[in-house]
Amino acid sequence: MPIRSKIRSNRSASRSDAISMLKKDHQTVRQLLARLEKTTERSDRQREELLNQIENEVKVHTTIEEEIFYPAYKDAVRSKSDKELYFEAIEEHHVVDLVMPEIKSTDPRSEEFRAKAKVLKDLIEHHADEEEKGMFPKARKAMNAVELRELGQELQQRKRQLLGQTSTRNVEFRLTRIAMGRSGRNKSRRAA
Repeated sequence: MPIRSKIRSNRSASRSDAISMLKKDHQTVRQLLARLEKTTERSDRQREELLNQIENEVKVHTTIEEEIFYPAYKDAVRSKSDKELYFEAIEEHHVVDLVMPEIKSTDPRSEEFRAKAKVLKDLIEHHADEEEKGMFPKARKAMNAVELRELGQELQQRKRQLLGQTSTRNVEFRLTRIAMGRSGRNKSRRAA
C-alpha cells in the first residue's frame, strides 16, 4: 500500500474511533454554548432554540458515554486514580442534569438566564477539558486502535438511535406548540 493511502486510512480510522467522535461532540456543544453566550435579552426565541439544541446534544452525548464509553474505559484502566475519573465524569453529568431544568425554567430575557447560561457553559467546558486532557489519553493507552474503532461504531449506532428518538420528540413538541399557538390566536381573534 502506498504511504499516502496508509496515511489517509489512518486518518479516517482515527476520525471514526470513540475518542475522536466524542471530541467532535464536545466541539459541537462548545460552539452552541458560545452562540448562546453571545445572545442578548432581546433574542429570547433564539436563546430558547439554542438551549434546546444544547440540551439534546448533551443528553445524547452523556447517554452514549455513560452506557458505552465510560464502562469500557473503567474496565480498561487499572489504577485507582484512572478509575476515579470515571466516577467524577458521572457526577459532572449529574450536575449538568440539575442545572439544565433550572435554566430552562428561567425567563430567557432575564439577566438571571445569562448567569445560568454562563454557569452551564463553564460546567460543560470544564468537563470536556477534563475528558480530553485526562480520560481520553488514558483510554488511548489502555485500549488499542481496533477496540477504539469498535467502540466508536457502537457509540455511533446508539447515537443514531437516540437522535431518532429526539427528533420524534422534537416534532411532537413543535406540533403541540403550533397547535397551542393556533388555539391561542383563535381565542384572541374571537375576543376581538
